[in-house]
Amino acid sequence: MSAISIVIPVYNESAIIRENTKTILQELSVIEENEFSLLFVDDGSSDSTVDIINTLRESYQNIEILCLNRNFGKEPAIFAGLQVAQGKAVIVMDVDLQHPPSLIREMVALWQQGFDVVEAFKNIRNKETLCYRLSVVIFYKLFGYLTQIDISNQTDFKLLDRKVVDQYCSLHEKVRFFRGLVNWFGFKSARIPFNVPNRQHGSSKWTISKLLRLSISALSGFTSKPLHIISFLGIACFAMSLVIGGIALHDKFTGNAAVGFTTVIMLILMTGSVLMFGLWIIGIYLEQIFIEVKGRPEFIVNVSKSSIIKTAKTG
Repeated sequence: MSAISIVIPVYNESAIIRENTKTILQELSVIEENEFSLLFVDDGSSDSTVDIINTLRESYQNIEILCLNRNFGKEPAIFAGLQVAQGKAVIVMDVDLQHPPSLIREMVALWQQGFDVVEAFKNIRNKETLCYRLSVVIFYKLFGYLTQIDISNQTDFKLLDRKVVDQYCSLHEKVRFFRGLVNWFGFKSARIPFNVPNRQHGSSKWTISKLLRLSISALSGFTSKPLHIISFLGIACFAMSLVIGGIALHDKFTGNAAVGFTTVIMLILMTGSVLMFGLWIIGIYLEQIFIEVKGRPEFIVNVSKSSIIKTAKTG
């Protein structure tokens, strides 16, 4: 029998948590040969969410709760849960049932077949505004282009083998993007499509501002390419300065330029070019700092396929 932990980050979910937890437990009860435990990570709820979970704990022995001191955000809540979870595999899911618990059986079956990561991805999204859908598409396209990592329609609803959890928890970086990092590891993975059901009660805690901050953190945490925009601007500025400088000199020698105009133009162009190249050089060093301070391992060894691993020190 395999022990599997289910990490569920929650924040002000008092309206739905009681009934939805019972629904999750009902789905788990029909999955044989596995022992499940639910770990709720309360992200500083200000309603009665914690009280309801503690009431559920009196009726169900396989429920635990980890309370954060304040609202830190979903990514820190997931990280906290993964650090505490003890199962041979860990499932991360939401409590609003938009991550269908009926998929857990299939996720566990694929894990038992040898997949280290089983991730559910959205096949058909629920009712969302056109602006929200467009923003999501733009983010996925931009993230894929800049990082070469495809996370289109992926969710945080994932099953991770213990070695994946340990690898995730070993990272030193503070700002994390869960679904991006799991994909970046490159472990053997399987995907399960699902249609997102409508939320039965309450509303999503994700505001536009929170999603925007998450998008910026995700992009800045996985690529330094925006720093190279300075490089292209510097090259473009230098090329333009050559053209405009040539025209100014031509007007000077042909007597068509105003007195002092050529000198001013040349000084502005030279100063602008020097500044842009200076920013380019600073950007190169910032990129190195960006990479170093994260402390990510240079490589990850596939232990199951390697004949020797002691000499290959990861990170």
